[in-house]
Amino acid sequence: MFSNGHQTTPPQPPPTTSTTPATTQNPPQLLPITTTTTTHDPKKLTLIPLIFLIYFEVAGGPYGEEPAVQAAGPLLAILGFLIFPFIWSIPEALITAELSTAFPGNGGFVIWADAAFGPFFGSLMGTWKFLSGVINIAAFPVLCVDYLKNIFSVFSGGYPRYLAVTLSTLLLSFVNYLGLSIVGYFAVFLGIISLLPFIIMSLIAIPQIKPHRWLSLGQKEVKHDWNLFFNTLFWNLNFWDNVSTLAGEVKNPQKIFPKALFIAVIFTCLAYIIPLMAVIGAVSVDQNEWEAGFMAQAAEIISGKWLKLWIEIGAVLSGIGLFEAQLSSSAYQVLGMAELGFLPKFFGVRSKGFGTPWVGIVLSTVITLSVSFMNFTDIISSANFLYSLGMLLEFASFVWLRRKYPAMKRPYRVPMGIPGLVVMCLVPSVFLVFIMAIATKVVYLVSGLMTVAGVGWYFFIKYCKAKKWFKFSENGAEFITIGNGEGI
Repeated sequence: MFSNGHQTTPPQPPPTTSTTPATTQNPPQLLPITTTTTTHDPKKLTLIPLIFLIYFEVAGGPYGEEPAVQAAGPLLAILGFLIFPFIWSIPEALITAELSTAFPGNGGFVIWADAAFGPFFGSLMGTWKFLSGVINIAAFPVLCVDYLKNIFSVFSGGYPRYLAVTLSTLLLSFVNYLGLSIVGYFAVFLGIISLLPFIIMSLIAIPQIKPHRWLSLGQKEVKHDWNLFFNTLFWNLNFWDNVSTLAGEVKNPQKIFPKALFIAVIFTCLAYIIPLMAVIGAVSVDQNEWEAGFMAQAAEIISGKWLKLWIEIGAVLSGIGLFEAQLSSSAYQVLGMAELGFLPKFFGVRSKGFGTPWVGIVLSTVITLSVSFMNFTDIISSANFLYSLGMLLEFASFVWLRRKYPAMKRPYRVPMGIPGLVVMCLVPSVFLVFIMAIATKVVYLVSGLMTVAGVGWYFFIKYCKAKKWFKFSENGAEFITIGNGEGI
């Protein structure tokens, strides 16, 4: 199932050849890795940059959490950001930790679905996740320009706005081309600078906090908007699995991945809940004012215009970090899919100077630019719908791999049996079904068309292989031993 050219790394003893299964009486387990055999250790991601890349895959700071208060009131917003991580974020992070260490290669969730259910579902997973990823990326340059127009009014509309979005997208894509290690340390810098004003604001707010405000259920005349509330929680605490597509670029992923995910979950949740409680406790305003971007207004109330400006600049830096992290995931997903044989070999070409997947970066950037100037509310909703479908397939792949290959080596293993894993996945799955059930007809239509296109793409690639129109990695040439007689 895994292509020729994937490096197989048995723990002990010396490995067999790439085309011959192990022949010992108790064969060791082999781990499929989609990275090429040429490695550049100085360019591999280490713990701290990986933590901040995960942070920017998921959050990027408290920007965007405000509508939860507007939708359901202070108490439920606080409870939401306290409880929802246990329902959604932690299960998703645990699954990512186990499967990324069992299959430490570029491609992530594509490898998992392929290993669990075969190439059709691996390809469909790739389509769903890639389209949702690159369409969501398009929002971040627009978000940056929206914040900049508060400082420079010339960016409010017209050609200056279009030019700013285009140039910022191209510039940020070029930074991605310079190398994942550079992107990782850039994420560390952006994370510190964009979070610092929230730390300062929370400290300054302490004497002004009135704890009874935390217990408010909101204004009686403001109707609860549960759709907005749950969507705000969902998309502020989502995308933990995106970093799995970078597993082949991480130094010692079996050890570092679980640690990075554990720290990132705590770090991200604290980055949300502390400023939220500080502002709710210190600022008394009409509930309807809690729109996206209100944190900057609250900073001015608590401390002054200087802090408001810093948070607005921090929002731009956060958008840059989100763009870089998610573009990296999309580009390395393309690389991994080429190495797995889901795409022609050309899509896996790396830059000779920087080792980055420049074809994946260009492809992701072109699609991102193509939707940047559209009124893409329904398109983004459709992309999120596709991501939800992908997550349901991911949960199913996780449980099925446990059942199908119980003896497979898992450097990190979620400490539950299959019944416990089913329950752990069932709770967020119910939430995903709820999110999809309340989608609009337009979202159903666009998502359906994208899914049909994904199915068509799989059979088109299969036809191309049969006709030998393009060169592909030889998918299926290797036999991956899982345990005593088990193999993929």
